[in-house]
Amino acid sequence: MKVILLRFGELYLKGNNRNVFESLLIGNIKDKLKDEHFKFEKTFGRYVISQYGKEREKKIIEKLKTVFGLYSISVAEEIEAQPEQIKAYVGQIKIKTENFKVYVKRADKKFPISSMDFAKELGSIVLENNPNKSVELYNPQTLISVDIRLNGKAYVFDEIIKCQGGLPLGSAGKALLLLSGGIDSPVAGYMMAKRGLKIEALHFHSYPYTSEQAKEKVIELAQKLCDYVDEIKLHVVSFTKVQEEIHMRCRSEFMITIMRRIMMRIAEKICVANELGAIVTGESLGQVASQTMQSMTCTASVVKDLPIFRPCIAMDKEDIMEIANLIGTYQTSILPYEDCCTVFLPKNPVIKPTIEKCLKEESYLNIEELVDQAMQTEEVITIRKK
Repeated sequence: MKVILLRFGELYLKGNNRNVFESLLIGNIKDKLKDEHFKFEKTFGRYVISQYGKEREKKIIEKLKTVFGLYSISVAEEIEAQPEQIKAYVGQIKIKTENFKVYVKRADKKFPISSMDFAKELGSIVLENNPNKSVELYNPQTLISVDIRLNGKAYVFDEIIKCQGGLPLGSAGKALLLLSGGIDSPVAGYMMAKRGLKIEALHFHSYPYTSEQAKEKVIELAQKLCDYVDEIKLHVVSFTKVQEEIHMRCRSEFMITIMRRIMMRIAEKICVANELGAIVTGESLGQVASQTMQSMTCTASVVKDLPIFRPCIAMDKEDIMEIANLIGTYQTSILPYEDCCTVFLPKNPVIKPTIEKCLKEESYLNIEELVDQAMQTEEVITIRKK
């Protein structure tokens, strides 16, 4: 019987909490496959999906590949874990490449033959039925795997499909992603979701200085992230008044720094109102003036009670772009619609601000009033996986 064999990774490390993580992962798998018909079985260290219909196999695999917490999957033949039955099945395998190897994993230590001895025996059977092929132990073109499990079944397969890995979505709490229209922030959201965080998002727009197309671009980015997180609540806040006031009253070189400090204040308020435990940004150290160590210190200093997660902090731009391409956000991110961070962009932004100088510039503004006015413009859009 053909089945899909599912493997998880880091959950092995969770000790007494493993059942909590597994329950969440299983729930996420079933939710991802809610439109499919299948049978789900849990065996120690593996999950097995069966009775799904051959015509739906590819679709199910594509859905499973987006589940955080799954390390890899394989389409396998499930047979009784009896030596003669396994030999009979393996003896039918036709090798299409020049060489092969048989690998046996014996989770059930009651199985009467050791993994190494059984692999040798099965390899001889395969070689006998494929006389023009050779055995290659170190770099085989075809790897036939036999996984003998504690449920009395053996699973034979020749392909391992890599999945997302990480931790089950929701296992680490909820956070707010500052989602611009750029390349970095969607990647940051994806990376933190991979560590188990459920994500809501906050976008600042500055109509009429930025177009409705810029807002639609961000909605599309959130939609693409929903391939992995299923649903995102997007908070959209008008930043026009804030930027106009900063432009009018503060030195131009401090505009980006002051702007980001006010963004962080608004982000923290939204987190508190929505019970979100952290702020996530796409900052990468030294990439632009607002992402120097001094700039980030000034930005973070206004956040009083929440951590700020910066998963891209040590990554090169090429590395970030590679992930953006992988998750499908890159082509949308490079669409030529400006976000609010490019409005009134100063010619020479300060790269080593101090908190003292920031406070002096902010003294020319009514910060509390600006934050409250911006909060009153908040629009919430719930975006779900299509």
